[in-house]
Amino acid sequence: MAILLKNATYIDWQSLEFILTNILVEEGETGKIRFLNPGEDKKAPSDIEIDCTGKYVTKSFAVGHHHVYSALARGMPAPKKTPSNFKEILEFIWWTLDKALDKDMIRVSALATAIACAKAGSTFMIDHHASPNCIEGSLEIIAQAFDEVGLGHLLCYEISDRDGLDKAGLGLIESEKYLKKRQGLVGLHASFTLGDNTLKKAADLMSRYNSGVHIHVAEDEYDEHQCLEVHHKWVVDRLSEFGFLDSSKTILGHCLHLDEYERAAIKDSKAWVVQNTESNLNNNVGYFSSKGLGERIFMGTDGMHSDMLQSVKAAFLVGQGFDKIGFASAYQRFRNVHHYLKENKFSGDGENNLVVLDYDSPTEFNQNNFLGHFIYGLNSNHIQHVISKGKLVVKDRQIQTVNESEILAFSKEQSLRLWEKMKS
Repeated sequence: MAILLKNATYIDWQSLEFILTNILVEEGETGKIRFLNPGEDKKAPSDIEIDCTGKYVTKSFAVGHHHVYSALARGMPAPKKTPSNFKEILEFIWWTLDKALDKDMIRVSALATAIACAKAGSTFMIDHHASPNCIEGSLEIIAQAFDEVGLGHLLCYEISDRDGLDKAGLGLIESEKYLKKRQGLVGLHASFTLGDNTLKKAADLMSRYNSGVHIHVAEDEYDEHQCLEVHHKWVVDRLSEFGFLDSSKTILGHCLHLDEYERAAIKDSKAWVVQNTESNLNNNVGYFSSKGLGERIFMGTDGMHSDMLQSVKAAFLVGQGFDKIGFASAYQRFRNVHHYLKENKFSGDGENNLVVLDYDSPTEFNQNNFLGHFIYGLNSNHIQHVISKGKLVVKDRQIQTVNESEILAFSKEQSLRLWEKMKS
């Protein structure tokens, strides 16, 4: 099956060149796109034809750090105790929520998240999952949900000692079971909830499957303070000693409270950093700065939502007071996740992942001022069609692959069940 995009203005996502053309989009993980010569479109073997006159076509987006498990949190009742610091936010909100998750809740959370990602233009999602009382099979549940919607994914289970060594062991088992059959990462919560024995086992697992780790790093000062007090070293040094920074597949989440020495160590490593500005604001943990970290930075949502265009705007605007970030560097971080996926040969983010933008600007829009429009103009409301792996998953802003209304009705039921369980 192939899709023909007629009369499109294609925006090359790397050069930002604007090209008026007809585009033939092949289906499949390795499907290509082909620009057609005048008249060639009449002979093109397409099954779906979309008139893109006045529309813009470019590479779709990807979420660099997500938490599917947060999908049912929107509007939930206040916790039993009002948190006074970041550790209590985790204890009284997120660790209470993740312990209450079961298979139905995980599945509908993944489906709702995949739908939201697709409608916001993202066709690939990197997720960091936790469900301590429903570990076995949880990653495959999420993977199948994203497969149903038609999106690419790179998953991991959040291994942690916080619920006991038995649960940490189950997390390791789930991770290995998943890595045997699908692309993925070794998920770790954060240094302050992980003992050396679990980190050693995670390092061995990473090595056996030629993978990397996906871990929260210095999101709050507590992570650093605890590491110094208990392990007598900085968090980055601790992770480095286990070899986690030696893999180009490793993702370090947040990286707020690092000193110059740690920043230099990350810059000199193979690891990537993922920035999550809105989550940092929500948890009042501080402000991201790229100072000393190098260029291997991409962006995520940290489960706040699934809209990467919203995330990059927040990063740019907040960064004016705390970070060295401009139009070009904001766009580069927004797109760096594609380089991460390509560098590490992960599948599902090929050139046949596209968005069609219905962006009728009141001002001139071209290669020379694209970045200004990207920051101040484009948003998810302009996404009309989304093509994932050559398949039309969103048409005229409506999801095509699953029944959205049925899924959202079920998610409402499951959210009420979840909230009730969180009271106990």
